[in-house]
Amino acid sequence: MAEQDARAQETRAQDTQRARNTRAGGRGRGPAGMMPGEKAKNFKKTMQTLAAYLRPHALKLIIVLVCAVASTVFNIVSPAILGMATDKVVDGLMGSGVDYQALLMILGVLLALYGLSLLFGVLQGWIMAGVSQRVIYTLRDEMSKKLNRLPLSYFDRQTHGEIQSRMVNDIETVNQALSTSLTQMITSFVTLIGILIMMIRISLIMTLAALVVIPASMIVIRLVVSKSQGHFKRQQEYLGHVNGHVEEMYGGHDVIQAFNREDESIEQFEEFNDKLCESAWKSQFLSGLMMPMTMFIGNLAYVMVCLLGGYLAIIGRISIGDIQAFIQYVRNFNQPITQVANIVNLLQSTAAAAERIFELIQEEEEVDPWKDEEEEEVEKKDEPAFARPDAADIRGEVKFDHVSFGYTPDEIIIKDFSFTARPGQSIAIVGPTGAGKTTLVKLMMRFYELNGGSISVDGKDIRDYSRQELRLLFGMVLQETWLHSGTVRENIRYGRTDATDEEVEAAAKAAHIDFFIRTQPGGYDMKINEEANNISQGQKQLLTIARAILSDSPIMILDEATSSVDTRTEQMIQNAMDKLMKDRTSFVIAHRLSTIKGADHILVMDHGDIVEQGSHQELLEKDGFYAKLYNSQFAE
Repeated sequence: MAEQDARAQETRAQDTQRARNTRAGGRGRGPAGMMPGEKAKNFKKTMQTLAAYLRPHALKLIIVLVCAVASTVFNIVSPAILGMATDKVVDGLMGSGVDYQALLMILGVLLALYGLSLLFGVLQGWIMAGVSQRVIYTLRDEMSKKLNRLPLSYFDRQTHGEIQSRMVNDIETVNQALSTSLTQMITSFVTLIGILIMMIRISLIMTLAALVVIPASMIVIRLVVSKSQGHFKRQQEYLGHVNGHVEEMYGGHDVIQAFNREDESIEQFEEFNDKLCESAWKSQFLSGLMMPMTMFIGNLAYVMVCLLGGYLAIIGRISIGDIQAFIQYVRNFNQPITQVANIVNLLQSTAAAAERIFELIQEEEEVDPWKDEEEEEVEKKDEPAFARPDAADIRGEVKFDHVSFGYTPDEIIIKDFSFTARPGQSIAIVGPTGAGKTTLVKLMMRFYELNGGSISVDGKDIRDYSRQELRLLFGMVLQETWLHSGTVRENIRYGRTDATDEEVEAAAKAAHIDFFIRTQPGGYDMKINEEANNISQGQKQLLTIARAILSDSPIMILDEATSSVDTRTEQMIQNAMDKLMKDRTSFVIAHRLSTIKGADHILVMDHGDIVEQGSHQELLEKDGFYAKLYNSQFAE
């Protein structure tokens, strides 16, 4: 089920990504997820890598192996002991009487064997659960840390659903395999061998009669699986379509109602649902045939064993107790065969899931400059590697020297860009959508690596800073707001975790959000839900501005920071920002050109190049690209 859930999640992620790609012009496609039944690309290597995670627990695994074998052996011997008890009863009834003392002794041994089997089984399960959870903890920990070290380009290539599938579904598949399948495989093989030995010990002829039906069972299982696999594949495919459609329609239900597309949405859902119902019915029906058909074949084996056993008992070749024990062994023989078949399939899905996990763990990380031993020791303690810089210690000169960049090597969007922002200057970056304004900001913070040229802060190449050190130099407010599930106070304090409550409230006042916060239930302790939809978009923007104000960083980046607020609030925030940006180098991206009139220098970008630059008045006097942009917003 975990594998099927994973595939459904991936298909849903692909559906969502296809819609996203259509809106984004196709950039940022994620890889296609695996479909049910798909095998790992390199089964052997993947399982060897997984075994490396188990190696530190080798001693515990040996104990698990011993416990599994012991539990299984005690369980296998029990039917033979029960057969001895049966023979005692039969001999007693046919002779001078039942020897109850001997019978009780045999039953006592039988009870002890069952108890020991239970004890070793519980011990084995307890140890293996601990081992599997430690391994899964290690994998989750490595994946979590890896995600923090991956470049943003990785997240452009992968959908959110794909990453979640690896973090949740694939991890759970490996967890199930380690916690249950590993010990089940051991017990199944030991049970098969042990039962076979006990059956041969009782009667070779009866054993051959019982085994003759196994090929027939395997043929039936193979036929059913081959027929049902395609239907299961289609079931998961349409389950993904249904989930993706529901998620998309739920997320955009306001737009759907506004454009009266409810009927089309329902029609599309019914189409997916009908196909899902058809494929699910066929797959479930065919898989449901497996049990009755194998039981029918198994019953034929019982009939053959009973007839042959009765004949051998009549001629004195076998006792009634042996027949009873043999029938128990025959009944138990099919179970480990089925388990082994299931485990083999599960191992394939486990290898596929583990391979996807290891692919993420082995992804190429962001390249950081060398770090001295002292910094590495600090990182090992999970403490901040760098103290927050004082704005007074940073001059704030930012120089772009022949910068070129493209999200892909064959699509360069910023070409030979050069510019120097002097300390304390307010730099406005304007231009049409897609001109490269936000990309320029992301390059400053090393969210992406340059294709050519360099960027320096105070004369030091940003590649010579570590990312932690570099990003502490910048405070940022983006057009796309992000708040996490937590209190208002926690979301503002995200900008500086050591800030006092008074500093948090002062930042909120500067961002003109304090009054709103105090009027809410709980005030600064009001909970923002997971989707952050219990406050408006404009209020979210104000909270992110308060967060940037609290960070008190030497260089400020404001990317459409006031795009979601009204004109009056925008003016108040602008006044607060003017105070915040005083004597600091700041980069302001804005579509509302009225907000950047007072900038010291304006860069006008188009198609990744600076087409004009200067002050607001100078650019208007040129009557060029900027003047056309400005006049298109203000008819003067």
